[in-house]
Amino acid sequence: MNPKEIRNFYINEEQSVYLLSHHDAKKHRQWLNICIKQLTMLGYSNVEMIGSGAFGFVFAGNDDENSPWVFKFSRITLAQSVRDRLEDEAYMLSQVKNSLVPKFYAFERIKKQGILMMERALGEDLEKISLKKGRFSAAQIMTLALKLRNVLVDLRSHKNGVSPQPIVHGDIKPSNIVYDEQIRKLSLVDWGSSVYAQVDSDGNPIASNFMDLMSGDLSSTNARMGDVYFIGDEQMSGAKSSPRFDEQGVASTLYALASAQSCRFGAQVIPATSLNLPRELAKVIDGMLAKDKNIRDAAGDYFMRNMPNMAKAYLPELPKENIKPHIPYWFSPTDDLPDTVVYSSRKQFLRQADHKQQLLDVNDAQLDRYYKEFLFDTGDTEKAFLASISRLAKYPVVGGLSFHWKADSLFVESSLIMHEQSLDRAFTDAINNTVMLAQGISQKGLFKCCLFDARKTIQLERDGTGAFKFNQLPELDYEVMDLQASDVTRPHSYFEDGKDPDEQLQLPKKVIKCVFELNQIHHTGCIIFEALPERMKIHHYYRLLDASKEQEFKRLLSKLMQYAVSITDIGVAGFMKLPYKNTREFDLCVKQRDSFYPKDPKSILSQKTPID
Repeated sequence: MNPKEIRNFYINEEQSVYLLSHHDAKKHRQWLNICIKQLTMLGYSNVEMIGSGAFGFVFAGNDDENSPWVFKFSRITLAQSVRDRLEDEAYMLSQVKNSLVPKFYAFERIKKQGILMMERALGEDLEKISLKKGRFSAAQIMTLALKLRNVLVDLRSHKNGVSPQPIVHGDIKPSNIVYDEQIRKLSLVDWGSSVYAQVDSDGNPIASNFMDLMSGDLSSTNARMGDVYFIGDEQMSGAKSSPRFDEQGVASTLYALASAQSCRFGAQVIPATSLNLPRELAKVIDGMLAKDKNIRDAAGDYFMRNMPNMAKAYLPELPKENIKPHIPYWFSPTDDLPDTVVYSSRKQFLRQADHKQQLLDVNDAQLDRYYKEFLFDTGDTEKAFLASISRLAKYPVVGGLSFHWKADSLFVESSLIMHEQSLDRAFTDAINNTVMLAQGISQKGLFKCCLFDARKTIQLERDGTGAFKFNQLPELDYEVMDLQASDVTRPHSYFEDGKDPDEQLQLPKKVIKCVFELNQIHHTGCIIFEALPERMKIHHYYRLLDASKEQEFKRLLSKLMQYAVSITDIGVAGFMKLPYKNTREFDLCVKQRDSFYPKDPKSILSQKTPID
């Protein structure tokens, strides 16, 4: 590749573009267009952005022969030592020769900008497939397990000349495995955390020759942090890099896909033995995710040794069970699917889960960082529950949830509107996981979250005095759904008007009074005021349930906006309204019961009825 005049390959930090300021959103689009234009000028066609992360961003395009390429760029704003990691990734990728790994083409450096060029893995990543389909079947998990095991064997057998030099991928997870359904091919991508193993699976030092062993720094680790939702304890704690890291990534991936979760942390409450997998495979996955290192290692050894034999099992696709959601939700067709964002009381939840009381003196900024990076010092089940809430926001859904733990029971109130009927089963799996994980939490307390459409977020910028600038005051959006008279008179859910430790924003009394007046009209929804030094974001979702009150409802929403522009404080505050007092009660349950793939699947197939 001749880089020619590549310039300014930089895109600002990734988040929903609808929540960026007008200036940042415009800049974001400009950088995207620059990248696409530059690659097109170099002769590549069908150029598109296909991903981004903390360290870089990825574009794809076809060359003159219509072969698919990927261009991975490091973020130019990062420290040089961090940007250099892209060159390390390029080197490690060049060392791997495996049909399941995209081919390395070249690495270029244009001034400060590193560019890794490689073959494109066609298809969709397994995380996206999981979000569409829900739980993977026993046959799909078994097939994937064998393919990933074979990749691990190949990485462990890598040599430097005649000397062993095993490679650790370091970040095996569903979103790093791409599947091309047309040709049924898997590809393991993103080698940014890959290194040479320092120790073998038994913990013995590895060096390509005796002098390396003598001169190497055996006290420090070369390991890199993979995705904290999928890596194992040793990699998380900075142990020396080992093939065991990738065993943990494979186990986490198999578990997440079998259970339709986006992390590994739910295995104590929803073990693999409850997921309708073959008994032997389920027990191996649970063993590989065990807390005891001896059990983990023994299970990993069993997996590597016996997976080819396990994969010979006859696992036909069985009729799918007709599962019902543990809490109700409704479908509402729409031409424009929402860009869903979730706002939750996660900080207070984390503080309650902080058994060692290490977060008492931690300020909000630090706590946000802990939350985003590794949910510092919370139990695995709490982590899995929070991850399940985040997974709900990956669906086109709006509404609210409230979880209340008491001595022996869990109480859940909800109002969820789903906008894509084809995702019914997958969303039901996500909802049920959230409830089952909540059942596994024993701490008393309250957790609430709102899901809203970022596209409808209102943004008001401040002038030099702090006052909000606008030519015309924006209106709060709402939908109308006229219910039967009997539904309108049903008791409302409680109104979220209590003092929340996470809601630091002091709202004007007129705003609060207006929200209380709105509460007298039957509706569901939420409003969240996020007041920043330079602008204010107003996230909202409203659905009026009594059409006869629309005029009054609209008048109050207009007044609410008029009062909102008098907010001078900085912080966040919000209100959530659930439509009915329709609390669902669940028993606490520390572990779901065992459920294995049937020993005689032919008998199930002959019945032609869904399995229980």
